[in-house]
Amino acid sequence: MFAIVKISGHQYKVQAGQQIYVSHIEGNAGDKVEFAEVLLVDNDGKLSVGKDVKEKVQAEIIGEKQGDKVIAFKMKRRKGFRKKIGHRKLYTRIKIESIA
Repeated sequence: MFAIVKISGHQYKVQAGQQIYVSHIEGNAGDKVEFAEVLLVDNDGKLSVGKDVKEKVQAEIIGEKQGDKVIAFKMKRRKGFRKKIGHRKLYTRIKIESIA
């Protein structure tokens, strides 16, 4: 059984017991979260899509991690203007407990 769920504006294919990294979700390690925006569910070959989907996905927050550094470098030639800005996106690791 798997489901396609929308989390923080991104779509993920999830199964029970799977661990995935998603965009940052508020909460501490050990907190339970529920995602109600399920787009598709495959239950042993039987598909439910759109408004027919009644399932919700329950998950547990495991921890957080920073992504790779992304550098934005701006420069104007012959003007002496250089600006270097960088950031690291924060990700949350979650474990899918059930699709019910």
